[in-house]
Amino acid sequence: MTSPTLKTGSVMANGLDFHYIEMGEGPLVLCLHGFPDSPMTWRHLLPALAAAGYRAVAPYMRGYAPTAVPSTPAYDGASLAADINALHCALGGKADAVLIGHDWGALAAYGAALTGAERWRRCITLSVPPLPVFGQVAFDYAQIKRSFYFWFFQMKIAHVAVAANDLAFIDGLWADWSPGYDAREDLQYVKRCLGSTENLTAALGYYWANVAPDTFGIVVNPQPVLAQPLLYLHGDRDGCIALNEKHVQSVAGYGATGSKAAMVANAGHFLTVEQPAAVNALILEFIGRPSR
Repeated sequence: MTSPTLKTGSVMANGLDFHYIEMGEGPLVLCLHGFPDSPMTWRHLLPALAAAGYRAVAPYMRGYAPTAVPSTPAYDGASLAADINALHCALGGKADAVLIGHDWGALAAYGAALTGAERWRRCITLSVPPLPVFGQVAFDYAQIKRSFYFWFFQMKIAHVAVAANDLAFIDGLWADWSPGYDAREDLQYVKRCLGSTENLTAALGYYWANVAPDTFGIVVNPQPVLAQPLLYLHGDRDGCIALNEKHVQSVAGYGATGSKAAMVANAGHFLTVEQPAAVNALILEFIGRPSR
């Protein structure tokens, strides 16, 4: 049997030209990256999904090169969810599709699974829990220190400071969030996505749209339970969001019957590249092989 081949492609969805990498054939599995990251965060998972009989597609999220930057800044949760459901349609997804998201990709996945429930059979999120769970730690002193970048990014000088010295700020985030992990390969991919002022401004736009200082912490509509079974994974050494086992297990309550949650040992925030074997096994067990 020949190994699946990594391919690239592009498609119009929700008015934007999305570029993506993909492997395999079969039911769609859409894998969404976060910040500061790239689709290559899924480079260990894509071949495993392809070998299991899926078409695994990892798009560059809106604003991340080479995907287009929207002409009018729109990075709110509704826009991100609309992107994902539009990609499902543009890529020929059916009701047996699976949605996987990490970091900002997790928040986009929650929104897409809620607003396009008929499109997604199962939902998997990593490293960022539903907002009510994050809210349990958001105002602890330890988490406020970890979340400093939320507030720093609101400053007009932020894009200049983050871009300085070949995006050394991003090097620091990876070192803090996944302590002990050698991220040199990953950082090369990230910096190709965010190397231009336009793309970096777009990435910071996610924080301007969704972490507004005047409304942060005000719950308007509590997140409802997903219609799909949900799998949530979190690294036990995550330097970005510090959850304990109780927090992690509570995430299963935000999915349908059959939902699960697990803490991944010896992993930080970027657990897909830190502990790929463990993460892949948990995901493949949860989604199973596609029916023929």
